[in-house]
Amino acid sequence: MLLCACVAPLMPLLAHHSFSAEFDGSKAVELKGVVTKLDWANPHVYFYIDVKDDKGNIVNWGCETGGPGGLIRAGWRRDSMKPGDQVTVDGYLAKDGSHLVDARNVTLPDGRKVFVGTQGDGGPTK
Repeated sequence: MLLCACVAPLMPLLAHHSFSAEFDGSKAVELKGVVTKLDWANPHVYFYIDVKDDKGNIVNWGCETGGPGGLIRAGWRRDSMKPGDQVTVDGYLAKDGSHLVDARNVTLPDGRKVFVGTQGDGGPTK
């Protein structure tokens, strides 16, 4: 029983992944699009944006950020972004080729640029 009590608090840390496990630090991307959804939850906040590709098709991208606590410390609140807002995301593509990006900086609708990555995850810091 003591072992369970000691290990249980560490489980969220074991489930958390490093940047390099999922994303490619050599594949930077800038996405400009319209917010369609925001999932404000631990361990990462995700938001989704519709982006027009070079053929004029709309593609929905998932954008992974740090956790809610880190975003709040960076000056981003749950209501800083809402569906319909135009945002710019600087990030890194997923290794699996999916429409998922590790968001590092987001330019919010009010013009503020906020670092939204996870400090210390092994990914780029700018």
